[in-house]
Amino acid sequence: MARTARTPVPRHPVDEVPPTRQLLAFGLQHVVAMYAGAIAVPLIVGQAVHLPPRDMALLINAGLLVSGIATLVQCVGVWRFGVRLPLMQGVTFAAASPMVAIATAGGGLPAVYGAVIVAGLAAVAVAPLFGRLLRFFPPVVTGTIILLIGVSLMPVAVRWAAGGAGSPGFGDPVNIALAGGVTVAVLALQRISSGFLCRASVLLGIVAGTLVAVPLGRADFSGVADAGWFGAAAPLHFGAPTFEPAAIVAMVVVMLVAMTETTGDILAVAEITERPVDSRRLTDGLRADAASTALAGVCNAFPQTAFAQNVGLVGLTGVKSRWVVACSGGILVVLGLFPVAGAVVAAIPAPVLGGAAIVMFGTVAAGGVRTLTQVDFADNANTVIVAASLGIGLIPVCVPTFYDRFPDWAVVVLHSGISAGSVTALVLNLVFHHLGRRPVVVADAGTPHPVEVPTRPAGSTP
Repeated sequence: MARTARTPVPRHPVDEVPPTRQLLAFGLQHVVAMYAGAIAVPLIVGQAVHLPPRDMALLINAGLLVSGIATLVQCVGVWRFGVRLPLMQGVTFAAASPMVAIATAGGGLPAVYGAVIVAGLAAVAVAPLFGRLLRFFPPVVTGTIILLIGVSLMPVAVRWAAGGAGSPGFGDPVNIALAGGVTVAVLALQRISSGFLCRASVLLGIVAGTLVAVPLGRADFSGVADAGWFGAAAPLHFGAPTFEPAAIVAMVVVMLVAMTETTGDILAVAEITERPVDSRRLTDGLRADAASTALAGVCNAFPQTAFAQNVGLVGLTGVKSRWVVACSGGILVVLGLFPVAGAVVAAIPAPVLGGAAIVMFGTVAAGGVRTLTQVDFADNANTVIVAASLGIGLIPVCVPTFYDRFPDWAVVVLHSGISAGSVTALVLNLVFHHLGRRPVVVADAGTPHPVEVPTRPAGSTP
């Protein structure tokens, strides 16, 4: 009897490996999109403790190196660590203020790193518990969180477009015109091109914008010549970690916030790539986040989280391969080990990044709107959940100093619109759809015992 040929099972887009040239181009595109955010927190903390230039460079290099390793683990997966989706990792902004407070209160960087190590290990331990909460993230919650992520990031893009916060030429019409030109270039490539050009639209827009910025005097590559060729620092370069209880508590709170944000990013990228995650895979992603944070404390870096801007890039370009983002992780490792390479990327003008970011962050927000279309808004409870969560989440976005007089432990959660809105959405979903609700019990004619009929899943369509 003749054997029938088996039809090969097509690979899911998440698992596809593009050709090498496209892999490198798409990977570099992700690095360019997140680079400014990746070095921002090391700069803030380093300046707060008055590090000399050499140590400041080592702090930045260490952050890039750990972010690259964390990205590789998240995308490729190592045993039960990594969600195996296209997620970029970087330093969480939620940690910036607490780390500055710890470092300047007398403990210095050793106290920061001691707290980071303990908080990372604690987060590894609680990741399975956090992963079991997936049923409390219906579309009404995930859609709201994704929408908040996009909207909360938009002020960052606008500040970049104006020249970067604190820059002498902030708001200069030339900066805004340069950013607008990059936005138009990205949109034009999305409209008139296809294939590689369309998918690399953000990278090509940034390259074109940088080339235009050079003759305008808006791009400065002088730092490239001053950068060292090799810049890896030994573990615990700033001294043996110290373990102060108050610092550890503050950093544990930061990790809970970071895990909430990462959960939103994982669910967002799962929605975009059409590869749903279950509790086990969510746990694996959170465990990678936590383990890389513990590693960061040893390697002179800071707490890690998934970067939402890269989720937007996945949605905008349609490149869903996790191997592309794994390539980005490899590029970050190179940038961390060879400062001269990082200096080239760092020379990209802020308005150029801002022009691209406006589209990318808007794409994240649009993804949240798409998820919310699955929600039954005939149920007034869902309207209240979305309305209140957006309102509370946008308070620190609209007025960044609103919570400045609150205790430090509260500021950690409330100062981030993403965190405040996410917690609000989770709590309101519990209040309106879980607490006090009992399943309807009816008798089935074909069975001798009553049967529990579950109510409609909270926050979904009927």
